[in-house]
Amino acid sequence: MRLIRGLTNLKRLSGQAASPLADGCVATIGNFDGVHLGHKTILDQVKEKASALGVPSVVMIFEPQPREFFQGKEAPPRLMPFRQKFKALLAEGIDMVLCIRFDDTFRSYSAMGFVEDVLINGLAVHHLVVGDDFRFGCDRAGDFRLLEEVGRAHDFTVENTRTVTVDNERVSSTRVRNALNVNGLEEAERLLGHPYRIHGRVVYGRQLGRQLGAPTANILLDQIPALRGVYVVRARIETGRWLDGVANIGLRPTVDGKRPSLEVHLFDFAGTLYGQHLDVVFRHGLRDEVKFDSVDALRQQITRDFEHARAWLADSSATPTN
Repeated sequence: MRLIRGLTNLKRLSGQAASPLADGCVATIGNFDGVHLGHKTILDQVKEKASALGVPSVVMIFEPQPREFFQGKEAPPRLMPFRQKFKALLAEGIDMVLCIRFDDTFRSYSAMGFVEDVLINGLAVHHLVVGDDFRFGCDRAGDFRLLEEVGRAHDFTVENTRTVTVDNERVSSTRVRNALNVNGLEEAERLLGHPYRIHGRVVYGRQLGRQLGAPTANILLDQIPALRGVYVVRARIETGRWLDGVANIGLRPTVDGKRPSLEVHLFDFAGTLYGQHLDVVFRHGLRDEVKFDSVDALRQQITRDFEHARAWLADSSATPTN
């Protein structure tokens, strides 16, 4: 799968004689946050049509996501960071991902300017899969009907996305976030099609976990996470080995954390993980994130967290999930 970053690179690619877009493509547009069951159905629509036409399948996403651009810190928390989203789309068999920087320049695009520059001249789209409530362009002036009208004039077709429901309710990123917000890991798993996980790179931290007798692998997060608190986790390191442990995800209020992070302590592991990418699966909630009166009180709570986690893992019903 190929990643195209930005409109400049798209225009450069589309101008090449041997461009993979020379024969056009089938595309869809969206945030695809979480790549849940609803998203997977949309991706199947795109892949089926692309295969029938013999052209590449393309997913267009944005960084930052539009609501993050407009709402800043008030935007909904992300379900997954960009790298993890890209890998999830790769796993679904998409040929290309076009990632457009959502900034003041892009937001000022007129609806027709977007269609002409991006869809027609850039992607040479043959078929577009979007929801019938899709809006685009400056002041959200473009809609599904406009796409259909322009498509008839420029020889591309537009298809509405299929709706996927679980328990008679549409699957959406918002619904997954709402489930995670109340520690509904089982519901989130049903909506996603797999246990909720975060993939990220281990960086150097303040070494506080080591001082507390619980060394952690620290993963910085660019946005406030959908989950907050302490969890039993199962993590895969780059060797492919899976290890059980405990993770704190949030802002670490006891030590005045200012940037959201995921701190993972792996049971029965000795070694360094700096620079590696971990795949962290959330299995069971232990408690909310709390600000303790002292570091010593935090140390005591960490000991209890480990005891509770090991007890849960020892339960015969706690079947390992990869």
